[in-house]
Parts: sequence; C-alpha cells; structure tokens
Amino acid sequence: MIIKNVKAYTEESKFAEGSIYIEGGRFVSPSAHLQSESAGEQVIDGEGCYAVPGLIDLHFHGCMGADFCDGTEEALKTIARYEASVGVTSIAPATMTLPVEELERILSVAAGYAGKQAAREPMDTAEKAGDFQEGKPEADFVGVNMEGPFISRTKKGAQDASNIIPCSAAVCQRFLDASEGLVKFIGIAPEESEGAIEFIQSVKDKVHVSLAHTNADYDTADAAFRAGADHAVHLYNAMSSFTHRTPGVIGAAADHEHVWAELICDGVHVHPAAVRATFKMLGKNRIVLISDSMRATGMPDGTYTLGGLDVAVRGNRATLVSDGALAGSVTNLMDCVRTLVRDMKIPLETAVACATINPARCLGIEADYGSIAEGKTADLVLLDEDLNIRMVVKRGRIL
Repeated sequence: MIIKNVKAYTEESKFAEGSIYIEGGRFVSPSAHLQSESAGEQVIDGEGCYAVPGLIDLHFHGCMGADFCDGTEEALKTIARYEASVGVTSIAPATMTLPVEELERILSVAAGYAGKQAAREPMDTAEKAGDFQEGKPEADFVGVNMEGPFISRTKKGAQDASNIIPCSAAVCQRFLDASEGLVKFIGIAPEESEGAIEFIQSVKDKVHVSLAHTNADYDTADAAFRAGADHAVHLYNAMSSFTHRTPGVIGAAADHEHVWAELICDGVHVHPAAVRATFKMLGKNRIVLISDSMRATGMPDGTYTLGGLDVAVRGNRATLVSDGALAGSVTNLMDCVRTLVRDMKIPLETAVACATINPARCLGIEADYGSIAEGKTADLVLLDEDLNIRMVVKRGRIL
C-alpha cells in the first residue's frame, strides 16, 4: 500500500509532505518498498490530509454502552471496535475500585481476550483478517491501567468507597498474575498507607506505580516519586490542589522529570488556561493525553453506570447521580485532541505527540507503536484540515 500526497507526522513531531509505504501490516522505507513493489498495489491519494499515527488511550473505562469492568469478551470487543473506528488503534482500559476477587476475574477475562488478539497477528492472510473483511477491526489491547482499589476516600471521585483497601504487594501480585502481566499501572494514594513507600519499592520493577485519587501533600508525593512511582493519574482531578504554598501532587510531579502526567482535555475536567500552564510547567514530552471515557461515550444522553454507581450524562458532562461529582468523560480521545487544538490552542504537532508516542513510551511499546516509522505497526489516521477523520488504517488495512 502507498498513501501519497499527505502531510505525514514524523518522528521529529513535525509534518512533512510525502508518501507513506506499508507492507505486511508495517511501515516500510521507500527503498525497501521499491524492492518488493508489485503490480496492482493499492495506492491512496491522501489529498493533502494530515497523516498521524493511530492514537493510544491508556486511561478510559468504556464506550457504546460497554465498560471494561463488565468483564465480558463481548464488552471488550465492543470497546475495541468503537475505539478503532474513531482512530484510537491501541488501548489500555482502566479498572474501577471493586472487590479484589471481582477485579481478578475481570483481569483474567482481559488476559484471555488479549491473548486471542495476539494469536490473530500478524494478519497477513484473508482467513486471519476476517474481522477486517467484515468491517469490524479492533484496537490492539496493549495493557490495563488499575485506578483502584488502593486509593483515598477523600478523593475517591466516582469510585465506590466501600471497596477501597490499603496498598498491598501481595494483592498487587494477584492482579499481575490474573492479568498475565497485562496490568501496566497500579494506582495508589500514598498518604493512606504507612507502608506505601515500601510497597512502591517492592513492585516498581514489575509495574508502573501511579499516584491516583490521592490527597497527598507535596512531601508525601515527593517521597513516593523518589521511591520509584513514575505516573500521575488525570492531573488536577481527584487530586490535592496545586497552590503557591501547598503544591501537592502536581508540584511534586513537576519536580520529578521521570514522572508522566495524564491530562483529560475534554473541555470539562481542566480549564484551557490550566492546560496551557501545565504544558509550560511540565513540557510536552511528559504529558499523556487520555479520555477517561465511560460507557456513555458514543451514546445518547441518559443515566448509565460506572463502577456500580449511577451516572447522569448530559451533553459532554457525566456526573454521579448521588452527589454531582464528575464521573469520567463522554469524549473519545480523538475528540480530546480536537479540543486541545481548537479550543485550548495547543499546536497540533504537540497534541498528536501526547496521544501517540508519549503514551507508547509510557507503556513501553514504542518499538511497535506511536509513530509512523519503518518497522512499526501500520496504524494511522488521515485527518482533513478541520481535523475530521477521512480514513483509519489498522495494520495496513483500511477500516
């Protein structure tokens, strides 16, 4: 496949006019392509579109009426197919705060589903590419982001407080075992457990430790990051405030250059001015754009559930019925990119990096995903000048 006449997003986070070459579901160099060029090859005229890597969402809960914590293969298929259709070609869904045994079951189902996906790759025959021929391709399942149950009751947000427990290396290992290593992030509120530092030190080489739903002050967060925590879940939300005398988790994250920070840019969770200030404070290379979307994403207004709690959805805002607290978003990651660029005035080149190569590096999958580069999985999206999707390509096949 050749996609010509596009503004291709480069590994230098810039756009360059040219062509993109794909063989066997991966990007190849022009020279390699010339050596194997065949008659009747598919050539697509991109008509001056932006060609960006497939997006990667490493923190969201569901869409189209399905939630990751439904714990069924059908729900996972629904989620993976919707995400692929909107240009999010790799996913790492997030759990909610549920009983440990239920989380183990959910993670086991996810591991089985991811294994079935992997068994279908590489999809280089018509038989293996059946889902593509049916028009039902799926986003690649590349990890799980555990948002609970080791969190703070004070900053629980839309999580169920009855299931919150202190962080435990033994319980964490149960999650890693159940997921067969699919869990990439484990969230904790370090102020909630006397042994939080020891917990971080004992698991940091097995899984990324994130500060999530936490009311930690600066000193506590600083100690956690020094111990090896390297991630901050949805910065500003369900988190201690950032002020000039009490900088909290945000100030500590800014001081530690190894820490990645998630940011929800749906126009609801973080004010545009705060988003711009965050980019100035942390820099574009440490921010990971997430959607935090829930099952109502792609669905009409109404009442839905998240982690067993009722959520009212009106427009682009989702709130708990019980107390009006924000309960995730109803905006997919591609729409977050558009909001970041159009409404928050962040350059497109920066927005794309925060939704592609940054999450790929954060997940440790940058060798295969996150950029349009020789040898990587051929996932890309063609966007017109208004950032509307013109085409999604998944593993070298057009959706």
